[in-house]
Amino acid sequence: MDLEQLKYPIGQFAMPDVFDQKQIDSWISDIAALPGQIKKATENLTDEELNQNYRPGGWTLRQVVHHLPDSHINAYIRFKQAITEDIPVIRPYYEERWAETEEAKNGDVKLSIDLLTGLHQRWVAFLKTLKIEDYQRRYIHPAHNKELTLANMLGMYAWHGKHHLAHLTNTITK
Repeated sequence: MDLEQLKYPIGQFAMPDVFDQKQIDSWISDIAALPGQIKKATENLTDEELNQNYRPGGWTLRQVVHHLPDSHINAYIRFKQAITEDIPVIRPYYEERWAETEEAKNGDVKLSIDLLTGLHQRWVAFLKTLKIEDYQRRYIHPAHNKELTLANMLGMYAWHGKHHLAHLTNTITK
């Protein structure tokens, strides 16, 4: 596999031309399913397997698992801000630095899977309360200096989970 395929095993996210309730429900379903999929993919892995990189120069599988709740906690907060504030400027975080913290490099993945499970239950409950027009609400991401809609972000985070799940499953099956 080439490096690009290892980085993006399911391809990069592209917003579909049609954004409707069917698409919303599909993405919410993806978000709801992710914690169970991550748990299943990692439940029988040894420390040695968790400490292997999914690509040269990439994170270990352990860091990938810890990254998911780190990222999705930020996403959940950004969604809540966009719904409760008028085009807020969100606070970016340095995911690469978070992945280098001691517990992200060496911690028990069960802790992050439990966190991801509870977080996604709460996030999905929140997402199911939104109307289709709510997904046109926006926030500003200062690192990109542009406004992003919740529609785009819902799709991106549904993709994000599948993206990292593929990093895990592709590495495990090698």
